[in-house]
Amino acid sequence: MILDYEVLKFIWWILVGALLIGFAITDGMDLGVGNVLPFIAKTDEERRVVINTVGPHWDGNQVWLITAGGAIFAAWPIVYATVFSGFYFAMILVLFALFFRPVGFDYRSKIENPTWRNTWDWGLFVGGFVPSLVFGVAFGNLLRGVPFQFNDLLQSTYTGSFFGLLNPFAILAGLVSVAMLTMHGSIWLQLRTEDLIANRAKGFVQWSGLATVATFVLAGVWIALGIKGYTIVDQPSLDAAANPLGKTVEHTAGAWMQIYKDMPWTMIFPLLGIGSALLTVVLSKANRPGWGFVTSSLTMTGIIVTAGVSMFPFIMPSSTHPSMSLTIWDAPSSHLTLTVMFWAVVIFLPIVIAYTIWCYAHMWRKVTIEEIKAQSHQAY
Repeated sequence: MILDYEVLKFIWWILVGALLIGFAITDGMDLGVGNVLPFIAKTDEERRVVINTVGPHWDGNQVWLITAGGAIFAAWPIVYATVFSGFYFAMILVLFALFFRPVGFDYRSKIENPTWRNTWDWGLFVGGFVPSLVFGVAFGNLLRGVPFQFNDLLQSTYTGSFFGLLNPFAILAGLVSVAMLTMHGSIWLQLRTEDLIANRAKGFVQWSGLATVATFVLAGVWIALGIKGYTIVDQPSLDAAANPLGKTVEHTAGAWMQIYKDMPWTMIFPLLGIGSALLTVVLSKANRPGWGFVTSSLTMTGIIVTAGVSMFPFIMPSSTHPSMSLTIWDAPSSHLTLTVMFWAVVIFLPIVIAYTIWCYAHMWRKVTIEEIKAQSHQAY
């Protein structure tokens, strides 16, 4: 079966979004655990308990990020090139922060020295907090528009700076990301630990869940009242060959909210983000962290989809030359490339998901201090 080019363009918008959501749910809990590690666990044994709730899975979870990056490279090569040139220093910052994770997980407990272990605990915190913040800041800048332009050969030029990315709205978007990932990591800890650690995790779920709602609502109000969006005025046929220079775009107030007026049913996504976060707080307080983890996952799904739906069909708007903005219609690879990749996903993605579920099912247990003591040389 050969799908239409227009249909494939839309499908790959959905698939890339699904990969980002998969990363947020799986590796997001690892980042969230890193965010709270130095604060929830008071003793070395407690910190080892916290680390061992994610230790066996963190590297497999990070594959979702690598896969999402690979999918963007193959499906939207011009987006990949423009993003990584414009956000170069931000991505390098994330990369260096992530370096702390493999070394911290594998070597933190190899030496029985309090200074050594405490240093790596804070290293794991940096490896969780910095990516959590930067990913949100990146989304915030996409909503504001990124200062880039193309020449006649479709070579992009970024005209902004690293510090220009740290504008107030982008920082607010970063706080949304930090809050929701901290909530996700905390509910995971409440689910996987016992006694004092689980009770402390419950407290972190409460404040981070409410912070998620507050920052997400504030960001929505800011977008509605103070952030201009982008609207396509004229463009070639949707199944035409990719050409970012062939359309006309206007930078207008309220454009990011227009889809909720045109299709009111899309309001389900921001409401899902808000309602699921509040439900996570309630379920955590009622000592139902299993269902709380489900609702926390739905929170991130709702928030990520809200950003994507609000910007649709834009992927990377240009604040310098709005008509050079990148959309799902004019930034993808060829029809053949999208087709081959689509069937590869159809075949292999279910296998990856099934294997991931199998791994979690066979390694599922509560992590306790007694277990850490009994397996001191094998545990992280």
